[in-house]
Amino acid sequence: MNPAQTELQAIEELLTQLRQGRSPVAPLCQRARSAQALLAALPDRYGQVLNEITDRLESSALFTEESCSFSQGGLLDNLQLWLDKAKAQLAKV
Repeated sequence: MNPAQTELQAIEELLTQLRQGRSPVAPLCQRARSAQALLAALPDRYGQVLNEITDRLESSALFTEESCSFSQGGLLDNLQLWLDKAKAQLAKV
C-alpha cells in the first residue's frame, strides 16, 4: 500500500470511530489535514473540498445538532463520499 492509500485508510478508520462514538471530531480533522501524500496524489480541488468539510465538522462539534446550521451526520456522509471519490481517483493512477 502506498503512502496516499495508507493516509486514506487512516482517515476512514477515524471516520468509523467517530460514527461509533469512539472518537471525537478533532483527531479526524487533524489527520485529514495532515494527509500530505494523499492530497499530493489528488487533483487540487480535492484538497479544497476536504478543507471545507473539515472546517464545517469542527464548527459542528462546537454546537449541539439542533443549534448547528448544518448536520454533523450530513457532513460525515459528505466526508465518506469524498473518501470514496478519492479512492476511485487513486485507483486511476
